[in-house]
Amino acid sequence: MNDLETETLPLTLSDSAVGQLKRIREEQQIPEDLGLRVGVKGGGCSGFSYVLGFDQGQEDDMRFSTQGLEILMNKAHALYLIGIQIDWVDGLNNRGFTFTNPNAKSTCGCGTSFSA
Repeated sequence: MNDLETETLPLTLSDSAVGQLKRIREEQQIPEDLGLRVGVKGGGCSGFSYVLGFDQGQEDDMRFSTQGLEILMNKAHALYLIGIQIDWVDGLNNRGFTFTNPNAKSTCGCGTSFSA
């Protein structure tokens, strides 16, 4: 497994996203040894959808640390995720994690899938 690479974080988590993730970890009693997996999978209305959840690290993961969270990203997914900004919004019309991805050529209306 790779060491934590704190110098160059390939993504940005807003303070509100970090706060929500820490709240989820505490409320669901997710063990501290699980990292936050950020990834993509095939599917969704635009071709790819985002993966965000706590998971065990894998041998081919890139590992980063920010604001007390270990971030796990499969090296093959970096092409689609470098520069992504993840935020948490809690408004009247929208509540949840949002993804602003500079690599996306198009996105769907719900903002959870994209094409590259």
